[in-house]
Amino acid sequence: MFRKILLSTPMAAILLPYLFFGMLSLGQRWFYPDILPQHFTLDNWQQLFVKQGELQIGLFLSLILGLGVAFLSTLMGFVVSKEISWAKHKNRWLLLAYWPFVLAPVVLAILVQRFFLLTNMSGEVIGVLLGQLILAFPYAVILFQSFWNNQVLQLEQQSLTLGAPAGYTLRHILLPLAKPLLLMCFFQTFLISWFEYGLTQFIGLGKVKTLTILVFKYVNEANIFYAALASLLIMLPPALLLWFNKKFIFRGI
Repeated sequence: MFRKILLSTPMAAILLPYLFFGMLSLGQRWFYPDILPQHFTLDNWQQLFVKQGELQIGLFLSLILGLGVAFLSTLMGFVVSKEISWAKHKNRWLLLAYWPFVLAPVVLAILVQRFFLLTNMSGEVIGVLLGQLILAFPYAVILFQSFWNNQVLQLEQQSLTLGAPAGYTLRHILLPLAKPLLLMCFFQTFLISWFEYGLTQFIGLGKVKTLTILVFKYVNEANIFYAALASLLIMLPPALLLWFNKKFIFRGI
């Protein structure tokens, strides 16, 4: 009995935020000292299906930025990390990759904001995408360093020495070996973009309203029902990715 309670406690702690935000997203008119909202309706969720609705646009922007950042950082991280593994001063380049994580995202955004102002990318989606890459790309480089070990590098050299073209070696040797790590990097960098707030707020100037920006906007407006709905939308993809990671990726590593 005690063991069942002990095992169910973490599960309850995980599910509680989803149930609470789900309940709030359906609520209307909640006044103290009522325990629950006075009225439950699907009106808040209809915002997602209203053409050009704020939540619909926020969800779309978050998905576009997340997929774009994940694709670019995974691709560049895979290529650049290989070059770093061959570099003479490997540790210096890796130390440079850790630099963005030394500073808070808001401080980092203040430091790079002038560049985006001068290039007229402030307040634009492309500016926010490049800003988020400042965090996601070095993360991908660091993650792929564990892949480019001596065994993989020697395997690649052996394939090239035996006459296999570089493209063949990449498609039939390196990519199959790196597939679990490529998928993991894609999901992790997607989540970096999905939850990012500091760089998005400063570089986007509040014009690029992703879901994280909308959550803070609704909280400041004391609109707890829309804030709960936006929070629930933010929490759903990580839960799906966590399940997908556990079922298909961790098993393959």
